[in-house]
Amino acid sequence: MRTLLISLLAVACLFSTSIVKPAAAQDGTAVLTTDQINGESAILIDAKTGQVLFEKNPHEKLFPASITKIATGIYAIENGNPNDIVTVSKRARWEEGTRVYLAEGEQVTLEKLEYGLLMNSGNDAATAIAEHLGGTVEHFADQLNAYLAEKVGVTETHFTNAHGLHDPEHYTTASDMAKIAQYAMQNPKFREMVATERLPWDGLEWKTVVVNHNKLLRNYEGATGIKNGFTDQARNTLVGSAKRGDSEFIAVTMKAGSSNFTYKDVTAMLDYAFAHFETKQIASAGQTFTRTVPNANQEKGESVTFTADQDLYATVPIGTNPETEVAMNGQLIVRADKLSRTYALKRKEEPRVAAASSAEEETQPAMSNGSRYGILFTWLGLNIFLVVYIVARARKRRRQRLRQIPRRANWS
Repeated sequence: MRTLLISLLAVACLFSTSIVKPAAAQDGTAVLTTDQINGESAILIDAKTGQVLFEKNPHEKLFPASITKIATGIYAIENGNPNDIVTVSKRARWEEGTRVYLAEGEQVTLEKLEYGLLMNSGNDAATAIAEHLGGTVEHFADQLNAYLAEKVGVTETHFTNAHGLHDPEHYTTASDMAKIAQYAMQNPKFREMVATERLPWDGLEWKTVVVNHNKLLRNYEGATGIKNGFTDQARNTLVGSAKRGDSEFIAVTMKAGSSNFTYKDVTAMLDYAFAHFETKQIASAGQTFTRTVPNANQEKGESVTFTADQDLYATVPIGTNPETEVAMNGQLIVRADKLSRTYALKRKEEPRVAAASSAEEETQPAMSNGSRYGILFTWLGLNIFLVVYIVARARKRRRQRLRQIPRRANWS
């Protein structure tokens, strides 16, 4: 009996060990692989630098569902007046899916609709915003697509509505969604909205306290946003962000099998980021860098100075000091372990004093010649004046003598 108990205890220990090991592998210290991500497409980036730290099918075009509202939200914040009064249309009132229960004819501020859009994923709020800013949902979608292409630089996205309800022509990629989220999170008002956990809602048909649908805000240390989504065709999508210290990361997962899987995906990616990487400042605005550029007329080359227009940052492995190098074309190359990044520097112009000096030197001969001619003409003028004066004076004396001759004769 004693032997049997010991054997059972040993088996239990082995079983518990086998359970603990996978849990330890998910704490962010191990290398992250695509097999660990349930979503069909995923990406992890540094929110400040945009540097890609992990990806799985990042350019696969998929249906986004309600993470579309990230784009709608930042567009409305940047292009609308938060104090505008929006009158809810019949179309907005009867919009499908998740709502904030707007009443037809209800008048709501644009800012309140933005909160309902981003916190409670209100499809009715999305349509009301689209009609207010674009006239129609369709025209708003055209404006939104142009805005995303110009401001964010997306190339794999096409939206047909403001909320993300299914449309075969409404699609994006994890890569583009990460870019859109990174751009949006640079706006303080947007950050405030997606980080708000609870908000009193006093509408004509709905009086409640809105609770943010993003569970990361309550369950993940340092979570700062952003938005989740679901439709039957898109399945489950989630864009999540978190900040600890000076580092902030954004993770996107699309077409995951369940809502729980989206949070596991994003948590795994964020854990991996915080365990392995940090964001470091590598240059300050105005900082100079010198590079020797070969010159045909000089054996040693010419020293050229470049400057940084703004503060520059890079994502590096934790504890690594990045190495910097200025390329001949003025690009600042930053290397840290296997990560590398390039930044465009501005060539520093030579001081204008030198140019002014050379201009003065070029004009000096002309100015000297002018002075010489002036002196010459003045000298000639004085000489002519003296000659004329002497001749006139001589003639005057001669006339005076001629007048005096007859008088002397009479006296004699």
